Amino acid sequence: MNSIGHTIKTSREMLKMTQQELAQKVRVGTHTIEKYESGEQIPSTQTILKLSTVLDIPASELLKFNQIHTPSTSTDHV
Repeated sequence: MNSIGHTIKTSREMLKMTQQELAQKVRVGTHTIEKYESGEQIPSTQTILKLSTVLDIPASELLKFNQIHTPSTSTDHV
């Protein structure tokens, strides 16, 4: 299980929410939640924002794991 999947699963379980309940609230299929939690699939940024709202965790907690899998953009031009 990858870090983002572990965070999703742990947060969901702390709220005593089933995968089906989370899927309904985020408006994805239950199978998609299973894939996120197992690490087979990484949620899109839009879905991460929905997950953070439903799971009541900062989006940055999920996004920091997502950045490992997406190209980084330089913001050194301050």
